[in-house]
Amino acid sequence: MADGATSENIIGRLEKEQVRWLDLQFVDLAGLLQHVTMPMHMLEARHFSEGIPKLDGSSIRGFTDIHESDMRLAPDVGTLRLLPWYNPPHKTYRFICNIWEGYRHERFSRDPRYAAERAVDLARSRGFDETFWGPELEFFVFDRVKIDPSPLGATLPGSGNGYEIHSLEAPWTQGEFNLLPFAMKGGYYAAPPRDGLADLRNEIGMVLEDSFGIPVEAHHHEVATAGQCEINIRYAPLIAMADAIMTMKMVIKRTAQQFNRVATFMPKPLYGDNGSGMHTHQSLWKDGRNTFYDPDEPYAEVSQTCRYYIGGLMEHSRALTAITNPTTNSYRRLVPGYEAPVFIAWARGNRSANCRVPVYEKTLEKSKRIEFRTPDPSCNIYLALSAMLAAGLDGINRKLDPGDPVDEDIYHLTAHRRKELRIRELPGSLKESLDALESDQGFLETVFPKDLLEHYVGLKRKEALEVSLRPTPLEFALYLDA
Repeated sequence: MADGATSENIIGRLEKEQVRWLDLQFVDLAGLLQHVTMPMHMLEARHFSEGIPKLDGSSIRGFTDIHESDMRLAPDVGTLRLLPWYNPPHKTYRFICNIWEGYRHERFSRDPRYAAERAVDLARSRGFDETFWGPELEFFVFDRVKIDPSPLGATLPGSGNGYEIHSLEAPWTQGEFNLLPFAMKGGYYAAPPRDGLADLRNEIGMVLEDSFGIPVEAHHHEVATAGQCEINIRYAPLIAMADAIMTMKMVIKRTAQQFNRVATFMPKPLYGDNGSGMHTHQSLWKDGRNTFYDPDEPYAEVSQTCRYYIGGLMEHSRALTAITNPTTNSYRRLVPGYEAPVFIAWARGNRSANCRVPVYEKTLEKSKRIEFRTPDPSCNIYLALSAMLAAGLDGINRKLDPGDPVDEDIYHLTAHRRKELRIRELPGSLKESLDALESDQGFLETVFPKDLLEHYVGLKRKEALEVSLRPTPLEFALYLDA
């Protein structure tokens, strides 16, 4: 509970403000935000310590079976925020909740937020006071998406399947234009009126700052056509950042809906253009000092601790993709030619490596960090940040040196040259990444409970199988006349 906060004075504050509803939010194993809403008058002081008996865990992906379904939601007071979309008399506050077992009153082992708590505890047990994180969230905002016949109809044999993406920015748009369409890869830092989403992003930023206290550093149009955007927020500790990313996703989707558009964090919705990544900046601190910083190191001012951390990320990169890139669509993005990292390497400033040290400034301790470029925004943010931290800490613990940096455009290297430099590739499919995770999961044992990992892998293998079973329109074009 927050410093100085008690259950009684929190309830008193909400009553004084005449709050009508409480929105209890949590995240399922796949990373999707879930919620249940209850009247304010049902909240009791004991609920903050004992939890609110409002959850059927058997109905949530990856949680429990039907014979062990009764669970409790324990509100985290530090996440209390007014939801700006509701006017009196429907004034609504939200809590992000931790999940507890019902009868046994134990923390639920497959609660993603619990894994994040364990990751923070692991870092502290290794002598680090704090970890700081700064994911760069990319996403698309479309005018309309039509799925034919429907997401449910696509499950029927012989029903056919297709989709249409409508965007006034897109080069395939026909008819009258309100905006001058972008060519493929032509949207980076475009200015209004070509950037038709600046007002939308301003509104998103205002809601994040004014309603949720999330500082926005910048927003802009990204490289791809058809409404690709990026919003950056100020770095924060691990759990606070994971909460902030879930809040951002909620705000972005709700605001897009208010603008009669649809926002998506699907990694690769467009063929032939860049996908959406989530480049994640990270650093470890001890006694108020950045342990990644060494002003006397000539290459990138990184410490040996930082090098070992990079070594851990590189050692476990293939396994990490099962968590940081957890959809079959993620591997449409991880291909050469679209600025996404395909190769496991590190360097100073090199965006063709999956792990780089940004060098915008020199001799500035507070900004020294590494950027892991592999993740995409479809991930469960609690699990993704926790897994990256576990990999980096394993590198420090085992003194895994990353080797020499690669200061070349890796995309243009020959296979022979990559072999000389010992550059490995990331997995090419979700199945391949899950295989890598199952053969390299020891570094996660102190962070992810065993049953969480087992259920997560089972959930993702089912997704991969479902996608592999269905013909695509391109397969008909290629093979109908076979």
